[in-house]
Formats: sequence, C-alpha cells, structure tokens
Amino acid sequence: MSPVLSGVLQLLALVAALALSYRPLGDYMARVYSAEKHLGVERLIYRTIGADPDAGMRWPAYLRGVLAFSAVGVLFLYLLQRIQGVLPDSLSLGFTAISPDQAFNTAASFVANTNWQSYSGEQAMGHAVQTLGLAVQNFVSAAVGIAVAVALVRGFARSRTGELGNFWADLVRGTVRILIPLSVIGAIVLVACGAIQNFSGIHGIGQLTGGTQQVNGGAVASQEVIKELGTNGGGYFNANSAHPFENPNAFSNLFEIFLILVIPFSLTRTFGKLVGNVKQGYAILAAMGVIWLGFTALMMWTEYAHHGPALQAAGGAMEGKEQRFGVGASAIFATTTTLTSTGAVDSFHSSFTGLGGGITLLSMMLGEIAPGGVGSGLYGMLVMAVIAVFIAGLMVGRTPEYLGKKIGTREIKLAACYILITPTLVLGFTALSMALSAPPESILNVKGNSVDGSGAHGFSEVLYAFTSGANNNGSAFAGLNANTPWYNTTIGLAMLLGRFLPMVFVLALAGSLAEQTPVPETAGTLRTEKPLFAGLLVGAILIITGLTYFPALALGPMAEGLS
Repeated sequence: MSPVLSGVLQLLALVAALALSYRPLGDYMARVYSAEKHLGVERLIYRTIGADPDAGMRWPAYLRGVLAFSAVGVLFLYLLQRIQGVLPDSLSLGFTAISPDQAFNTAASFVANTNWQSYSGEQAMGHAVQTLGLAVQNFVSAAVGIAVAVALVRGFARSRTGELGNFWADLVRGTVRILIPLSVIGAIVLVACGAIQNFSGIHGIGQLTGGTQQVNGGAVASQEVIKELGTNGGGYFNANSAHPFENPNAFSNLFEIFLILVIPFSLTRTFGKLVGNVKQGYAILAAMGVIWLGFTALMMWTEYAHHGPALQAAGGAMEGKEQRFGVGASAIFATTTTLTSTGAVDSFHSSFTGLGGGITLLSMMLGEIAPGGVGSGLYGMLVMAVIAVFIAGLMVGRTPEYLGKKIGTREIKLAACYILITPTLVLGFTALSMALSAPPESILNVKGNSVDGSGAHGFSEVLYAFTSGANNNGSAFAGLNANTPWYNTTIGLAMLLGRFLPMVFVLALAGSLAEQTPVPETAGTLRTEKPLFAGLLVGAILIITGLTYFPALALGPMAEGLS
C-alpha cells in the first residue's frame, strides 16, 4: 500500500469513528450539565469543599470560582515540585527539587491546560509529581474549560436572569461523569496496545545494539489517555507521543488522535441540545470540520510533496517522524494537536517542511477553535460566531442577533477583547525575545549573533513557542532551549494570561446575554443554522487571523518555505 493511500484511509477511519460517537456523546454531555440530581460521590465532594451545588451564580461569582480554584492549583503544583527532593525515593525516584522558574512554568502550564514542558519528564519528575500533580491537573483543567463553555451556552439559552449555573457543580460533573469514565476505558485500550502502567523505579533494559539503557516506569497509560482526552498534551516522557511506552503502534496513534477530537467536536451537539436547536450545533460543527479537514489535507500535501531522491525513497518528508506512523499519520496528528489546545506530538514540528511548520503555527493562531480544546474550542468558536453575526449585520444595515440575543455595543466589545488578547501576548513576547540580547541565544542553530542558514527558521522557533504558550497548546517546535529563566517566566505568564483573561471576557459576555429578553425571529433575521452562515464564520476566522498574523508568518515559515 502506498504511503499516500495509507494516510487517506487513516483519515477516513478517524472521521467515521468521530461521526459514530458524535450524537451519543454530545447528548450524554447535555444531560450531564442539565441534570437536577447529584450523584452520591458528588454530594460527598460538595460537603468536603463546602460548596452548595444548587446555588446559582452570576458571572462575577462564576469567574471568582474559576480563578480561585486555578490559583490554588498553581500554588499546590508549584510547592509539590519544590519539595520533590525531600520525598522518599519511591515517590521522587531520587530526582531533586525543580528550580523556582521551571516549577512556576510547569505549574502555570498544567493548570492553564497548556502542558508546555521545558523539562524531560523521565529525567526530572518522580511518581508523586507525575500522578498527584500533573495527572490531577490534566483532569480538572479540562473540566474548567468545559464548565466555562457550558456557562456561555447557558448565557444564550437563558433570558432575564444573570445566573449561569454553579461552577463547582459543573467542575465536579465534568470530572466525575465525563472525563474519569472515558479515561478508564481509554486507558484499558492503551494498555492493551502496549502502553505501560506501573509504579516501578529506574531500571536498565537491553538494547538491540547491545548494552543497556536506564528507563523509569510510571502510570503512563492512565496519564496518556487524559492527556489526549482533556486536550492537555504533556508527555510522561520527553519524546511525548513519539515514545513507544506512550504510543506503541499505528492503532494507538490513531486512537490518541480520536481521543483529542471526540469531546471538542461532540460539544457542538451538546451546544445544540442545550439551546434547543441542534441545527445550530451542526452549523458550528460544519465550520470546525471544514477548517480541520482543509488544514489536514494541506499538511498531508506539504509533507508528501517530496522533492529529491532521498524524500522520494522515503515516501515523503520523513525527517523527525516515527517510522511506526509514517508521513500521513504524523501529518494528521500534527494538525489535530495544533488545531486543538493539546500540544502532544508524535513527530517533531521543527523538522517538518517550511510550509508544513507554517501550518502548525497558523493552526494555533486561529485560536485553536477547529475544534479547539475541551470547552475552550466551543466558547472560542461561539465568540467568533458573534463577530461573524456582527459583520453580517454591518453589511445589511441591521442590528445583529444570534440565537435570539442582540449583539450590542457591550457584547461586541467583549468579543473584540477576547480575540485581541492572545495576539497581543504572542507578538509582544516574541518581539521582546528577538529584540533583547540574551533570549535569542536559546536558538540552537545560531552562529554568533545570526541564525545559521536562515534567520526565518530561528524566528519561527521563538514565534512558535509564544504562540503555543499563549494559545494554551503546549507543543514545541524544537530547536529552542526554553529552559532558561527568561523563557520559563515569560512563557509561564503568557500561558496564564492567555488562559484566564479570555475567560473573563467569555463569562462577562455570557452574563450580558443571559440578562437579555429574547428577540423574536423575523423575516430579516440571519439564519445562523444555514450553510451560508457556516461559510461566513469560516471566512471571518481566516480573515481575522490572516490580518493579525500575516506579517509574522511572512518573516518566519513563509520566508523559509519559499527560500
């Protein structure tokens, strides 16, 4: 079978699996967030934390819950890393405490659902940090994202009330009823595929070429599944999903891509059910699907378009890619992980072709909304839908409306702030890093004060790092030494600001919408469930992103790809 055909068949199998799971999972999540009864284990959790799950919250109270819970998570994870050196060897594997700047970066990363890693997992983190710290945040940070998305959906669905539900109830339900059950099933599948699941210490294993290699075990399968399912992305090992202990074979690779996509896509069905019109969910799904399929096809083409005898013999641009997966599966994984807020990698993006690396950058720059992270993709797409409705209203001279709610001055200001905050962080931190004398020295392919061969590639590495951090993606371009005080601190700040400032605007928008009285539909109302609106939404996303990031992309991947 040719490599191209293999890649296409894997893509078709993935689409079929997502289609089969879309309706049942989407309907189930809608029932979870609209149910009135609480499970016994949930009531126990509420009593333990002292929360009243039936108390309605307006958007400021909901936001305070999000920020307070996340702040506690950052503090706990930071302290756990700092005391690792005094823990028993069975918990620390003998590793020392993490340095202050790297501990801050890692704590911010996992709480912000970014999972950017400036360390090698198997050489820095023991079982206690991996399991009690990082794995726990993989669950709850994903649940926070879904909770904020559901709060925005309630803003559209409710009227004449400022209440958006209860953050603590949404957080607990998302964890207990959705993420944990699916993770148990997924972990069993990964173990069956060959992923490891143990708490063994560091030991030597034989190599094919002779000698031994020191490796450590861990609860890898259970962390791997929530890493993908919660669109987190942080690997137990430095090689991430390219490591055979995390991702043993071609089937597990495709299964992990499925895990990344299944909740973000299915949440559009949940959205449609909660607002009482599943066709609205289909319109959002169509916009997400068109972008994801288009970018995936473009990525596969750039990596298969081999030039020269070496690439022709390999069947594509195989540099930086695992032989177990090949070009097609690596291209699908790369597009999926950057169009969502996952950041896991089964290949190394710096080794992609110049244009292929540019696609991974642009995928994140879209705002990771096709389909985006768990929760964050849905609320990001709904904010873009508000922008698209506003643009349509300007073209026809009519007050814009979406789902029966008027998009007035307050709503459009909040939506505009949402789409401006991330580019400000990305471009601002990138400019500082290239302008100062010390940060560029972290670019590993430099000679003196200039980048060897192509300044474009070095610039792309820095741009990619801050794009990944501010968009809560977490994947790395490679070729950049990010474990320095400058990058640990600035990327940590970019991750926190890029995660929680947009949530402020999303929840404020939800509160504003929930207070409105629904506007009756008339003959002049824009039909937002139709293909025309889905096309307008896709166009608005691409144009806004293109106008924002085109100069930076022209200096980096485009210049390299055309050279």
